[in-house]
Amino acid sequence: MEDGVALLESEVRELVRRRGLDPARDTDGVRSLVAAVVADYDERSLAGLVPPLADPGAAAKEVVDAVAGLGPLQRYLDDPEVEEVWINEPGKVFVARAGRSELTTTMLTHQQVRDLVERMLRASGRRLDLSTPFVDASLLTGERIHVVIPDITRSAWAVNIRKFITRARRLSDLVAVGSLTPQAAAFLDAAVVAGLNVLVSGATQAGKTTLVTALAGAIPAGQRIITCEEVFELRLANRDAVAMQTRQPNLEGVGEVPLRRLVKEALRMRPDRIIIGEVREAEAFDMLVALNAGIPGMCTLHANSAREAVTKLCTLPLLAGENVTASFVVPTVASAVDVVVHLELGRDGRRRVREIVAVTGRVEDGVVETAELFALHDDRLERSGGYPSHPERFAQAGYDLAALLTAGDRG
Repeated sequence: MEDGVALLESEVRELVRRRGLDPARDTDGVRSLVAAVVADYDERSLAGLVPPLADPGAAAKEVVDAVAGLGPLQRYLDDPEVEEVWINEPGKVFVARAGRSELTTTMLTHQQVRDLVERMLRASGRRLDLSTPFVDASLLTGERIHVVIPDITRSAWAVNIRKFITRARRLSDLVAVGSLTPQAAAFLDAAVVAGLNVLVSGATQAGKTTLVTALAGAIPAGQRIITCEEVFELRLANRDAVAMQTRQPNLEGVGEVPLRRLVKEALRMRPDRIIIGEVREAEAFDMLVALNAGIPGMCTLHANSAREAVTKLCTLPLLAGENVTASFVVPTVASAVDVVVHLELGRDGRRRVREIVAVTGRVEDGVVETAELFALHDDRLERSGGYPSHPERFAQAGYDLAALLTAGDRG
């Protein structure tokens, strides 16, 4: 059967070339072409002209994956349970399911890995070479790819493909899967509608992007959203939304568009909301400036707790320049951030909200004061004694804040 599949693939590739098809963008056209070639191949095999196919359907799928997909990796991208695929070396291909990693039986060659990466980067406009040994890009189908090559790695190319399986469009979807309680979801929904600024923190793969997507689902329909990301990850269902991503410098070293520039440009695009995919460096300063301009926003941040997220946000803006001081940043964080939602990824692979804290707006001895609103107790997110700032915003949006925080869980 392998000889037959190889022959099929060769014939399909030749027809794709002759007809000028773009396999990456016209998968349906490739499928139709493969179906026709397989039917013709079956007729020839009956006449003994070519080796027969034991399973024509499986052969067709393999050829489509090879020509229009990512070959041996495509089955993992098609599997809805697989969250991420990564290659440590050609003989070590891993996948993650439900937050847990597992070594697959897929065996590649060094050349196959290079060919797959080249195919993935072809439509992104991003490059990978000795001068740029890292690359972060999006595939046409929405997955995010990150690649590192030697001599940064020891000998093999390291590849990560993150699928972003977004199963939550609203906070109620997170309640349904047990990541959030109804009471906490009702509060966060009201906080977004009221225009509070929300910081989402957590470790890698804790579900930060999914939570931001769900929070964005609470933004009123008439508002305009501008998103700024290093690589496109957010997939918002909102009607009026513009997504922007960063750009690498070209071969001459010019043309780079960093995240700081995107945040500045977003302010010129009449936003009602700004969402920053993740702040890691000096762009935190520009985010604080935007939030203090009266435009509600959200962003994500890597941290081990909500308290650490606030502390980190007081440090990152200092990278923007020597003239940016803690005496400016700390009170600005206290006045700009309203709510911090911290997520955790448990050892069992479960993703859930671990705590929700409010930033009160006060600073004591150079430390931003926070108040715990919800926290995990006995494996359940329960109401704590804290109270958020800006109760008047909830009232203006038509919410009874006291009722939101004192009501029991509503199933």
